Order: sequence, then C-alpha cells, then structure tokens
Amino acid sequence: MIKISSRVQLPEQELTWQFIRASGAGGQHVNKVSTAAQLIFDIRASSLPEHYQEKLLALSDHRISASGKIIIKCQQSRSQEDNRQQALSQFCELILSVTRVQKKRIATKATRASQRRRVDAKKKRGAVKSMRQQKIPL
Repeated sequence: MIKISSRVQLPEQELTWQFIRASGAGGQHVNKVSTAAQLIFDIRASSLPEHYQEKLLALSDHRISASGKIIIKCQQSRSQEDNRQQALSQFCELILSVTRVQKKRIATKATRASQRRRVDAKKKRGAVKSMRQQKIPL
C-alpha cells in the first residue's frame, strides 16, 4: 500500500512502472541500461475517492493526459531505484496538491492617494511625449 495521507492509501497494483533508457548524455553506459523510471496511473480506474478524482481531472498539469492518466517520468539519477523513489514522491505530491484548499482572494480597492499619484504620473509622461512631437516653425 502506498500511503498518500492519513486517510488515503492506494494499492501498489494500481501503479504501472516502466523502466526505459534515459535520454541525454551518458557515454557508453546509457545505451545498455534502463535507468529512467516512468510511473503510469489511471485516475478513472483507481480506488481514489471521487472528489480526488474530479479535482485531479480538472487540474491543468502537463503530467495528466487527456485520457485521464498521470504519467511521471524521472531520469535524474543514474540509479533505477532512486528514480523510482523520486517519481513516487512526485506522484504523492501531485495527489496531495488537490487536497489543499486555496485561500480565497479578497478584492481590495486602490487608495485615493495612489489613484491620484497614478494619474499625475500619466499626465507627466504624456506631457513629455507631447513636447517631443511639437514641430518648431522655421
């Protein structure tokens, strides 16, 4: 079981792992071993609570595909196990991100003095520009 939070746990069978060759430089060793870890998780076919699934599907994240699958690729380390652990921690962090409640924005109004300063600065700048455009008669 993968523990996401104190209330949410996922069975490991819901995660699909693929180990592929990492891209980029690495010399002769890179062509022989598959150290990059790719985690695939189907949101709709999971045992996650319904509200978690809805929020994850509504989330605009490049790791969530249009078909509702989370795909996390990790190739930071030369070790397959380190990449696997890092991908798993990114996965848990992504799921926990939908549980945090966003702080409601309180609309504020600009003070009268700041409005006056803004208008004065605009008038001053406009005056400078208009001085440039005046043609001097010969």
